[in-house]
Amino acid sequence: MEKFDVTIIGSGPGGYVAAIRCAQLGMKTALIEKYPTLGGTCLNVGCIPSKALLDSSEHFYNAVHHFEEHGIEVKAPKVNLKQMIERKRGVVKMTCDGINFLMKKNKITVYTGVGSFESKTVINITKADGTKEQIETGKAIIATGSKPASLPGIEVDKKRIITSTEALEMTEIPKHLIIIGGGVIGLELGSVYARIGS
Repeated sequence: MEKFDVTIIGSGPGGYVAAIRCAQLGMKTALIEKYPTLGGTCLNVGCIPSKALLDSSEHFYNAVHHFEEHGIEVKAPKVNLKQMIERKRGVVKMTCDGINFLMKKNKITVYTGVGSFESKTVINITKADGTKEQIETGKAIIATGSKPASLPGIEVDKKRIITSTEALEMTEIPKHLIIIGGGVIGLELGSVYARIGS
C-alpha cells in the first residue's frame, strides 16, 4: 500500500491548490478525483465554461447593439450555438490540461475514483469499473466541492428541467428560459441565453 504525507479528495480549485501547496512544502501528496478530468465543478461545468459562453454571447450582443455606434457595420449577425459550445469545450480542455500539467510538475500522484475512509489513515479508492485500491495517508483534506441542488417535487429530467451542467451543452437556443437560483452560474447562464435570444 502506497503511503502519502497528505491526500486530498477532490480536484476543484480548493483541492488542486491545496495539493500543489502541500507538494511545494515537501509533502508526498496524493489527489483523488472521481471524474476523469481534474478541476472539479468550477473548471468542468461551472465557472470556466460559463465564462467562456458569457464572453462569446457578449461579442454577439455587442455586434447587434453597439458596433454601429463605433462605426462598424456588419450584416445581421446570427448565433452559431454549436460553435459557441465547441469553443467553450476547448477552453475547458485547455484549463483542465493545465491542471494535469501542474500535478505532474509538482510530482503529485493522481488517482481517479471515489475516495472514502477505511480508517483515519487508510483511504479506499473505488474506480469506475468497481475495482478498489487503498492508500495510506498521514493527513487528509476533503475538498469535494459542489453540485446543482434539486427542488422537492421537481424532477430534473435533463430535457425540460435541466441543471447548469445541461445548460452548458444545449443544442438549440430556448425561446423561454426560467433560471431558479441567483448564484454566479445561474446569473451568468441567464445572461448568456438572454443575450442570444431566449
